[in-house]
Amino acid sequence: MNKRIKVTLFFLIVFCKQLLAQYDGVQWSADGNSFYEIGEKGIYEINAKNRTDQKIFVSTAELTPRNRAPLEVVRFSLSADKKKLLISTNTRKVWRYDTRGDYWVFDRSTKQLKQIGAKHPEASLMFAKFSPDATKVAYVSKNNIYAEDLKSGQINALTKDGTDRLINGTFDWVYEEEFGCRDGFRWSPDGKSIAYWQLDARKIKNYLMINHTDSLYPFTIPVEYPVVGEDPSLCRVGVVSADGGATQWMEIPGDPVQHYIPRMEWVNSGEIIVQQLNRRQNVSKVIIANSKSGTSKTIHQETETAWIDIKDRWSDEGPAGWDWINNGNEFIWVSEKGGWRQIYAVDLKGKERLITKDNFDIISVKLVDDINKQIYFMASPNNATESYLFRVALNGTGRAEQISSPDQRGTHDYDISPNGRIAIHRFSSVKHIPLTETVNLPEHKTLVKPPVRDLSKDYPNVEFFKLTTIDGIEMDGWMVKPKNFDPAKKYPVVFYVYGEPAGQTVKNSYGTGLNRLYNGDMSEDGYIYMSVEGRGAPAPKGREWRKSIYKNIGILNIRDQAMAAKEILKWDFVDPQRIAVWGWSGGGSTTLNLLFQYPEIYQTGISIAAVDNQLNYDNIYQERYMGLLPEDRNYFVQGSPVTHAKNLKGNLLLIHGTGDDNVHYNNAEQMINELIKYGKTFQMMSYPNRSHSISEGEGTTKHLALTFTKFLKEHCPPGGR
Repeated sequence: MNKRIKVTLFFLIVFCKQLLAQYDGVQWSADGNSFYEIGEKGIYEINAKNRTDQKIFVSTAELTPRNRAPLEVVRFSLSADKKKLLISTNTRKVWRYDTRGDYWVFDRSTKQLKQIGAKHPEASLMFAKFSPDATKVAYVSKNNIYAEDLKSGQINALTKDGTDRLINGTFDWVYEEEFGCRDGFRWSPDGKSIAYWQLDARKIKNYLMINHTDSLYPFTIPVEYPVVGEDPSLCRVGVVSADGGATQWMEIPGDPVQHYIPRMEWVNSGEIIVQQLNRRQNVSKVIIANSKSGTSKTIHQETETAWIDIKDRWSDEGPAGWDWINNGNEFIWVSEKGGWRQIYAVDLKGKERLITKDNFDIISVKLVDDINKQIYFMASPNNATESYLFRVALNGTGRAEQISSPDQRGTHDYDISPNGRIAIHRFSSVKHIPLTETVNLPEHKTLVKPPVRDLSKDYPNVEFFKLTTIDGIEMDGWMVKPKNFDPAKKYPVVFYVYGEPAGQTVKNSYGTGLNRLYNGDMSEDGYIYMSVEGRGAPAPKGREWRKSIYKNIGILNIRDQAMAAKEILKWDFVDPQRIAVWGWSGGGSTTLNLLFQYPEIYQTGISIAAVDNQLNYDNIYQERYMGLLPEDRNYFVQGSPVTHAKNLKGNLLLIHGTGDDNVHYNNAEQMINELIKYGKTFQMMSYPNRSHSISEGEGTTKHLALTFTKFLKEHCPPGGR
């Protein structure tokens, strides 16, 4: 490998670590033998092999500005030589995450502590990162990008056109929500340039949330929110000198409004690599652009009949980073085109080679170990409710090897050190409280044992089962039977549902079988609590299982649930006259569709924060799974609960937060109008100014549980009969 490629790869790795420091994983040292933790006396460096050998890396006293209280460190990153720390503190939420705040640099050599961007408004800086040589820090403030020289304090404004709608270096609401994109700029490996995204959201319409309670006169809260059929923000990528000047825009082919760019990184100091998706998100192109001239070429293209998942769907680290292997001549790519979610290597000419050749899905990539020529990933070939660590050689020879113990049945997760030799291992199941231990790899021997904790006697006894519907679909499920269960009696069933591509409900992990919205003990009171998982859920059951829901949300997933329920109704101990269902968000939508489309099965439903009309939801998510307007409008309409509201026969409780910026309150109001139109009585609980989580405000969580429980007991009484 020539020196230039070595240097480029080294700095790309360093910057990936800075990007990943935004996520709340383990903060590893560069050599992977230790990690850092924020503690009472400062930031500690801890020997990963024993956890007892630890030292204060930077003390609280050193992180105390003159005449001020010590900094409350939220997260931090290190320069490549470990001499400087970049500290994030005083953070504020931007939509979902606390990505805005203040930044300070501590120099371990000079013991100097200095605030970055002190001239900007308090808590306005985002995504601050060291330059490769740690002489500068770049950051975003008020949608403009700045580079600050640490020695002189000079600040260069790299962009000056940023407004609340012309966004430089970060993203709009929908890019963050659906692509996981937040940090929108990257230092070049030589530290001379910065590549960044610019989103032009000036044509995006505002959704106006109304706050009725925080002042005498109500006021509106605008959220730029592109619904189905509305154009997304114009998106482009540019490169600007770290000293300032004009931006060179990359010449990415295609309409910048009708295409998305969810990924972008440097190849080397002269080239940018991006992933572009078309509006339907079923054509992916990998494009390399010259950072000086902006000229580009497409090196790889993939086409799907449904949709293509980006890195955020198969990486715990979000869309950031580009996994280079073989001296930077190839990168890792994940695709379902072979029928399974598999790992490929792609070279810079676009030539592919398959790495994981086994006939099962990878769930997520955990570590690309280019030094030891291995790749670690999660999979579960024999049970879609579980997850285990595997590894395979990067050259694609041999079969994948399971690393997790097969005797530990459940859900494993790992945070693997950069050297691939040590991992923080987390494990849980419905029979095991979550444990965290340190193991070596690939042997998986315990280096630091976790404390032994017994499962609470109050934890429900969860039973897993499989059933096959009349359509020939085999589905996984779990149930919790009543305490003192008598098979000669008939019991009410409460189904917990989700049913969309964003999540699973049937997993062998701690928490499964619990219902935080029930005020009391469901099994003690005499309910059967259960969940079954149908097609469209992101379970490791192959491409067809997941992609069959394309243009079928609200139809196919609903039928799978209903047909599973019909099989369950055949069980002798199930009372067919007491069948209830509940869900949140997409699960709220599923609840409504089940209650409306199959009223002969479900008598009671509790729907929380539901998308009642798919045309109301954001374009990136809903168009990905349902198509585009106008040609695919029928799929959106037929899959929407509001279309079937006239069929309500049972008992319905609608719950929604009026300050929900994700699934807006107009969904509930449209549903209310439709139910009124057809003379359907129901109950409604709105929570003023609460978001999608309905968690804000004193007493909210308790009140929600009381409301849920009271309605369920009144309309689906507990106990065996």
